[in-house]
Formats: sequence, structure tokens, C-alpha cells
Amino acid sequence: MMKFRFRRQSTDPQREKIKQELFAFKKTVEHGFPHQPSALAFDPKLQLMAIGTKSGAIKIYGAPGVEFTGLHKDATAVTQILFLPGRGCLLSVLDDNTIHRWELVAESTREVGGVKKEGVVSLREVDSYSLPGRPGIESSSATRATVLLLLKSCDLLCVGTEGGGVYVLELPRLSLKENQTLLQDHVTQSLPDDYRCGKSLGPVESLQEHPQQAGKILIGYSRGLVVLWDLSSRHADQLFLGKQQLESLVWERSGNLFVSSHNDGGYSVWAVTNGNIYNHQPVSSTIPYGPFPCKAITKILWRTTQLSSPVILYSGGMPRASYGDRHCLTIQQDKEHVTLDFTSRVIDFFTVHNMDNDKEFDDPSALVVLLEEELVVIDLLTPGWPSLPTPYLAPLHSSAITCSCHVTNVSTKLWERLINAGKAQQSRRHTHRKWPICGGKSLAPPPRQQELLLTGHEDGTVRFWDASGVALTPLYKLSTANVFHTDCDPIDDPHDPCDDPDMQQQEEEEEWPPFRKVGCFDPYSDDPRLGIQKISLCKYSNKLVVAGTAGQVIVLGLNDERSDHLVDVSVMDLLQDREGFTWKGHDRLEPRLKPAPFLPGFQPLVLLQCLPPASVTAVALHAEWNLVAFGTSHGFGLFDYHRRNAVLARCTLHPNDSLAMEGPLSRVKSLKKSLRQSFRRIRKSRVSGKKRAVITTTSKVQEANAALAEQEEVAPVQRRIEPRSADDSLSGVVRCFCFADTFLRDGTHHGPTLWAGTNSGSVYAYALEVPGVDSGRTCERGGASESSMCVEAVLGKEIQLMHRAPVVSICVLDGRGKPLPDPYEASQDLSIAPDMTNAHSVLIASEEQLKVFSLPKVSAKTKFKLTAHEGCRVRKVALVLFSSAVQEDYSEHTLVCLTNMGDMHLFNMPGLRPQVRFDCIRKEDISGIASCVFTKNGQGFYLISPSEYERFSLSAKVLIKPQCSVQLLRHLGHMFTW
Repeated sequence: MMKFRFRRQSTDPQREKIKQELFAFKKTVEHGFPHQPSALAFDPKLQLMAIGTKSGAIKIYGAPGVEFTGLHKDATAVTQILFLPGRGCLLSVLDDNTIHRWELVAESTREVGGVKKEGVVSLREVDSYSLPGRPGIESSSATRATVLLLLKSCDLLCVGTEGGGVYVLELPRLSLKENQTLLQDHVTQSLPDDYRCGKSLGPVESLQEHPQQAGKILIGYSRGLVVLWDLSSRHADQLFLGKQQLESLVWERSGNLFVSSHNDGGYSVWAVTNGNIYNHQPVSSTIPYGPFPCKAITKILWRTTQLSSPVILYSGGMPRASYGDRHCLTIQQDKEHVTLDFTSRVIDFFTVHNMDNDKEFDDPSALVVLLEEELVVIDLLTPGWPSLPTPYLAPLHSSAITCSCHVTNVSTKLWERLINAGKAQQSRRHTHRKWPICGGKSLAPPPRQQELLLTGHEDGTVRFWDASGVALTPLYKLSTANVFHTDCDPIDDPHDPCDDPDMQQQEEEEEWPPFRKVGCFDPYSDDPRLGIQKISLCKYSNKLVVAGTAGQVIVLGLNDERSDHLVDVSVMDLLQDREGFTWKGHDRLEPRLKPAPFLPGFQPLVLLQCLPPASVTAVALHAEWNLVAFGTSHGFGLFDYHRRNAVLARCTLHPNDSLAMEGPLSRVKSLKKSLRQSFRRIRKSRVSGKKRAVITTTSKVQEANAALAEQEEVAPVQRRIEPRSADDSLSGVVRCFCFADTFLRDGTHHGPTLWAGTNSGSVYAYALEVPGVDSGRTCERGGASESSMCVEAVLGKEIQLMHRAPVVSICVLDGRGKPLPDPYEASQDLSIAPDMTNAHSVLIASEEQLKVFSLPKVSAKTKFKLTAHEGCRVRKVALVLFSSAVQEDYSEHTLVCLTNMGDMHLFNMPGLRPQVRFDCIRKEDISGIASCVFTKNGQGFYLISPSEYERFSLSAKVLIKPQCSVQLLRHLGHMFTW
């Protein structure tokens, strides 16, 4: 008779209701800079900006917190965007030669308390039009759209094509008006014979409507011809016979002049008169960076001002031989001349200026430049034209992101100190004028708490971001490069031109073109060893630990004043007891031996360098005990940064770990051993129905593992796991740490402990003697003063998980089964004190299963194998406090697991019962899964591109998403809310 040890549990309606009140998955907002931007537009009436991308996305931004996204059905690049000013409508052109119309649409109206309120408003595609294949237009590449012009009446759209034709579409239906079509043949018939020469005029490069006379447009052809065309009479009022290849056109506000830019690096000013229909010569022609050959000026703007001469802005035009690889935009006014030098390609730009028809001058206030990797805004009202700090769209990837860390519920005092430190960093070339893209109004409630997102970067910087709301705003940047000597050392140069205006002015006078570095995107790192790998911040003590690629661990403290000091250096050798080891990696970084200047903010106190200088893989900080633990691929160490004392150094390398040791190993022996172990695994897998006997005398934990495996058959949703080899490559990598005040020696005396987990499934538990914490032991040592005593570590337990899966996380639970509070929380009454009367337990999460052991005997209590699907592995683990969306006083501690399949599994604590499962990240998105970071209140972030974080929520209560309103001119006084 067959026995079933496991019965399917019946569904508890009350529990299902509670789960719905606690858990809900939703992707909320995308933070950062859009990946691969391709188009830019601005609505001067609504003060909204739109960015199109090569993946077919349209992102609209206004005031901080006002943003939303639309996505085309096909992932085709957006080549152009046009707003219908003030109407909440825009047009997009895709690379497949289709035109799409989008609108802000109110999806529903709801009634709250007898008052009607607008429901969600989204950006919705309402119509589309395909240029080729429609009646009246030939289906060929000649009809490919090159440029669009929306007339001021907003009822007609002019489309210029590669074949030189101009087609007119009627809005809003996007229907073709065949009687308005202008083909090249109509224009060439009006040209003089000597200009015609049987040559094609080329594609239409620019379309511009007359600023004073509606219905008259400038049509610029690639060959150089410019036509002033009257749409109503279908007649050419004037022909401007340019001979240089045309790039762009722009009207002067009065309509008496227009400016053309060309591919030889020059621009020309043309006068519009009522005399001769033919105009052979411009009023003036200039090649600003000549006389040597220059690159094309791809776009030019001409803005008039009331108090001075016009402001001329253009992209390109650099001397081809000397600066042909520079990405530049020039601003000129009178004798003022600045060449903005960017590190990525200029996509497009516009000015924020006066658009009222009754005003005589443009009076531009800001220049907005969309680059391939960032957005730069220049203040045109302040002398010197400084740049504005961006409240959003900051390039997260200014240097490649290598790690991240989230801090919840930051105190007001620490928050203000970080903001002040960030302001102190900003150079004189930054202004604090109001952000010019200020459309809409954010209706989101003020954040309940301040949240920080810390990102570590390849260039050795740590950036602090305000992650409290929709807009991810930069607060402060910490650089660790000045702790070391590098090839490009900024401290060796005492004069920083950015901080010395006289020095900067002198350089600009001497150099031509007058370059000015603008923007913060810098993909190049002076030294790859500076890369940040791990970050840990204690928000109560204001201590920060930053660990890097070359084995450097830096402990920093917050200081509000500038300081010049020498950083203390300590060295810890993790392989001091190993012989015959040869390190074949990079050298360690050379610390600076002289005092270095440090700006207000986090300043280094201690530099700890571990040998060999391998990348730091794990780090933990306990500021209350003044301890920092760090691990690499070779071992781990414990350091007392208060007394500058190395407490513990432990090598975790297996003797036959060839990849990590690089020492005197026999390749033949290693091969024989691996083959022998493979045959052993095959033999074990063929023995069916027999239970493995585990015989060990070294640890009670191993006996507990074996006993737990023998207790029951494997549950139907879980599969058996084949044990891994003891000498698998990289087995010595340290994956995680845990500091805890718990019971390790016996069940009556608790004290400080350190837990470390490795890639081979080993867990080391140390009992720590910390002066001032364990008062009883202080007396035993003769009452020595705290300052003269040293921290000591004694190995209490050494656990080897039976299947040798890498340990992802370790967490100690108190007598109520809840995780212990962070350092300082309980001692300063910032959280409920842990239960120290009942037995504690430890949760060990490996890549393959979750296990809870009782303390101090370390006997197995429960487990869950998270390998029901083939190939499933745990990648990230977090303990999260979920609050009910309905009951104010109800919350649960829940274990969240992210697997390599991109799904989230939630378990209750400490029973490890599965609660819900969510599909979050595509399993093919390896970098997204690796970059995921959880918050303590049920949210998370992961990279969807090198420059963008996707924010998501697992909580039914905590949800940060855009909530904003826009007043549209088509419905005066009517507010749309989404």
C-alpha cells in the first residue's frame, strides 16, 4: 500500500485575503536616462519635453514627478517627435516610415464623496499613417520622410521626403491632401537654366513656417536651394539659390531674415525681400572655425534678445583635421563665444524662449541639449552661461555601475548634511535657477520617509541619489581616487580651472576653439582597480564602508568641513599560512603617503588593503562594535577600525582550487581526481531507493543536515539536488556576512557573533569578544580599560551544507522568529528590542535551498528546496517587512527570493511556507537579475539598460508612481490626472 506523506493543503480564505492585503507586484517607474535616445521635442505652452528612443519608446517629462511613457507596438526607432502645442497631443515618426498620433487620454472618471474626479490619464496611440503605399504617393524610398513641419494652426502637417517632395497631411485624421502635394518638378520649372543644370535638388532637409505670415514655408533642399512657398496660392514667392550643401534652416523672429547652415562648417544669413524672385547671394557668410576644412553645422538656432545682439547656437562646425572627433555645440553673442565640449554625440537641442506673438524678441532663458548619454541644460540668462543641475534624467552610468545599495528611512539630519555636501561640490559653473521644464503638477503625496540609493561605479566613485519619489535626483558624489596614487592624479595639479575663473578665462583666451567641458558622462576610468564592488552604510553612526576591485576596503566618516589629512593604512594577508602561492592578478593600489584634501562629506578614516589584492566580494559593517568584515575569493577578515586592529584572517581556499591558487598544482592529478569524482556521482545517482548515509564527527551541524535529509521523502514540488564537488572552482569565494548578538556558545549567554558564508556551502560562525559589549568577560580579564583591550574572535561553529551550494545570505532570527534589528536601532529605541528570552535560530539561504537551524545546538528545524524547476538558482535574498494596505497595525516579516529565472518567491518567516510568486525580470536579462536590489519596505530596483533602473513594488501598500495633472488648452480649465 502506497503512503503519501504530504497532503495538499486546503486553501484558507482568511489567509488568502491577508496575502492580497500584503502582496501585489507592479512595475512603477523607470529611473535614469533613456537608453539610446533618438528624438527630442518640446511643448512651449505646456512646458513638457518628449524623448524618443531607438526601441520605440516615448518618454514625456515636466516638473519633477511629472512623467510617463508610451511604447509603440513595434520596437522601431523613433526618428522625430512633434508636439501639438498646448493640446496634449504629439506626433511621432518611426524608422519604418510611419507616423503615429498620441494623446493624453482620460480613461475613466470616478466619484469620490459626491465630487467627480478625473481618473488615470495615459499616453495612448490613437492613429497611425504609413507614407509608402497610400493613394497618391509612390511606394519607394523617394517618399521616405526626412523632416516634418506642423503649421501653427495645428491642422496641417507638412512632410518632406528623400525624393524632394513635400506632402501635406490633414490633422487630426492624418489624411493626405493630394492637391497640396509639392514635387520637385514644380520647383525646378521656376529655376534659372544656369542653376538647373539637370541636377536633382536632393532630399528636403528643412521645413520652416514664416513666423509672421501663416501658410508660407521655407523649403530647404540638400543641394542648397531654399524656396519660400505659399501653400494657399501654391506659388514660390522667392528662390534663394544657394550653392553649398544645406543642413538646416531657421527664421529670425521678424521674418525679414533666415539663416542656413551648411556641410562646409559655415552658415549664411539671407534677406527676405519683396523685390526680385531670385536671390543669388546671402547677406553674409561665415565659417566660424575656418579657414581649414570643417565638419558640417548640422543644426542652427538664431534667437533675438532685447538688451543685446542675437544669440547664435549651432552644433558641429569643428575643424575636421584637429577636432573632427569632438561632439560640440557653440553659443555666440557679441564677443562672448563658448564651445560646449561633450563626451557623447549631440542628438538634438532646443531653447526655452518667449513664444508670445505680441512680443518683439525671443529672449531665450535656457538651452536644452539631448546627448546620446545625458541631458545638459545651460542657463542663458546668467553671465558665463553655466549649466543647471538636473533634478531627473541624470546619467546613472556617468561611469559604469558596478554595485548598488538602498537605505530606508534616513534621518532628517543626515539627509540635510548630504544635501549640503552635494552643494559644496558643485563648481561655479553651476547655477540654481529654476528648472525650465516645469509643465504639469505632481499630485503625489509627500514621501513618508527619505530613501537613499547608493551606486558604486567603475571610476571609484559612489553616488548618492534621492530615491524617495518618482524623480531619482542626485544628491552627492564621493570619490575614492584621491586616497591612492593613480596615473591621472587630480591632486598633483594644484590649479583646477573649474574653480578658478581667472585661470579659466585665460585658458579660453589662449585656446581656439574656446572649449568648455560640459556634462558628467565619462565612460573612461583612470584605473580599473578603482572600481567599487561593495557598499555598506550605517545611517545612525554616519559610517560608510566602500570596497573595491583591488582588495581595498575604505572606512569613511561624515564631516561637514573640508579636511586635509593622511589616511591610516593597514594591510591584511589572507594567505599568510599558505606556501607556494603565486598571485597572477593586478598589483594593489599604492596609497597616498602625503595628506590629501577632502571636501565636506564622507572622508576616509582608514584604508585596509587585503593580500592578495583580489576583488572584494562581500562586506559588512557593525558601527556599534566598530567592526568591518570583508571577503574575497581567497578568504575573509575582520577589522576593528576604531583601534586599527586586524582581528581575524581566514583563508577559505580548498587545497585543490586551481583557479584561485595559481600555485604548484599537478594538472594530471586534478584531471584524474575530477574524473574519479564524476564516476562516483554517476554511481550514486544510479542507486535508486537507497538513502545516503552521512558519517562525520567534525560537526553537529553536518549530523543535523544528514538527519534532516533522512526525515522525509522529497515533497512533490521539490526535486533532489546532486551534491557538488568539494573542489569546484572558486569554492573559496566569500558570498555574505552577518553580525548578530545571539546564542552561539550556550543557550544562556548571548554575545556578539560573526557569520560568513562561502561559495562551497561552508558557513563559519565566530564568537566575538568586543570590549564594552560583553562586560562579564571584561572583568575576567582583570578590568583592563576598554581602549587597551582588543576584539577577539573564536571559531564557534563550522557548518558544511550537504549539497555544497553557494551560500547567498545568512540571517539570525530572535525568539519570535523575527530578524534582529540593525546596529543602534534597539539601543537607541528606534525599533522593538529583540526577544532574547526564547531560543534563537539562523536562516541560511543557499542557491538551491533555504534552511532554518536552531541555536546554539544548530539543529535543523525546517527547509525548502527552491529547485522545483530544472536550472533554478537563488540569486538574491532579502528579509522584508510587509505592511497591510487595509489594517494599519498589521505587518509580516517575509523572505523574498529572486532566482536566475527572474521570478520572485515570497515565504513567511520562520516557517518558510510559500506565499506568492511573481514574474519580474526576463530570465535572459542576466545583468538585470545581477543588479537587483531590494528595499526593506517591499520595493526593488534593477537595471533595464546601462543607464536606467526599473523600479517595482511587491507591496500592496507601498507604491511610488507618477501622479500628476496637466491643464490642456483644448479643454480650458480642465485638469487631466494620471
